[in-house]
Amino acid sequence: MPEAPPCALLSRLLGEPLLGTASRVRGWVLLEQPGPWGREAVLESRLDRDLAGALHRHADAADARLLLIRPPGRVPSRPRRCFLAHTGRRDHWVEGRVLEDPAELLDLDLGRVVAGQRPGFGEPVSGPLYLVCTNGRHDRCCATYGRPLAQELVATVGDRVWECSHVGGDRFAANLVCLPDGRYFGRVGPEEGPKVVDRYERGLIDLDHYRGRCSDPWVVQAAEWFARRRTGLLGLDQLVLAGHRRLDQEVSAVRFFAADGSWLRVVVRAARTAEPRLLTCSSAEPEPPLTFTLLELRAESP
Repeated sequence: MPEAPPCALLSRLLGEPLLGTASRVRGWVLLEQPGPWGREAVLESRLDRDLAGALHRHADAADARLLLIRPPGRVPSRPRRCFLAHTGRRDHWVEGRVLEDPAELLDLDLGRVVAGQRPGFGEPVSGPLYLVCTNGRHDRCCATYGRPLAQELVATVGDRVWECSHVGGDRFAANLVCLPDGRYFGRVGPEEGPKVVDRYERGLIDLDHYRGRCSDPWVVQAAEWFARRRTGLLGLDQLVLAGHRRLDQEVSAVRFFAADGSWLRVVVRAARTAEPRLLTCSSAEPEPPLTFTLLELRAESP
């Protein structure tokens, strides 16, 4: 039997849409850890094994995403950086500082970070941070596509770009996550990365690479993409989620308030109707991905 193609290549060949695929995350812990990472990065790194297990359980209990980060390329030994972030839709922020001992994170109430309460962990980070998944032990596509992107972005945003462990969506590599508002972009090549980041720095979304915002349910992410494509509203804050409700098992209605003063109603069907395929390079069995169909998009009264 011939070897299956890498999942990112297969996804591109099949023309799989990116919309509605951002992981659901509200609280983040980004811990600088140089050296190699295994498939389970936190547990398979040069962190003390017992400490790594305790950190993993601590974050998991709070439903926070614990990622390892490192600067792109070979960097001399230096003090370890750590960031906490909240990616809520109404409020989002990042705090960071040098961390002498990762065990200090065990004393933090990460549930408060997930809920959006600033813990006073460090100094507020004013500019955006950019995370590029390069965890090749988790999925080879992340290293193949992620490392060139991370290296290229150093020239654009300097030390605000970090390589990171698994963020979700291996088949959309290279994946780029923009903090503090938690926008995910996929299939970002090194030649496209500076453009995606430049637009984001100017408050605009590159819709061709946009996966969604991690604060929102997948169907809301898809509805946002459809609304932006139809209206041309690409500003980060030009669409404000007003609410969403399920109409039946597969169909949901999502409402947005637009910057031009209009209200938009977007009706989307979410179903696993596509042909099954391997969704990651390590998948044991083919699965159909969740796909989204636009059923209705119209302006309506408040």
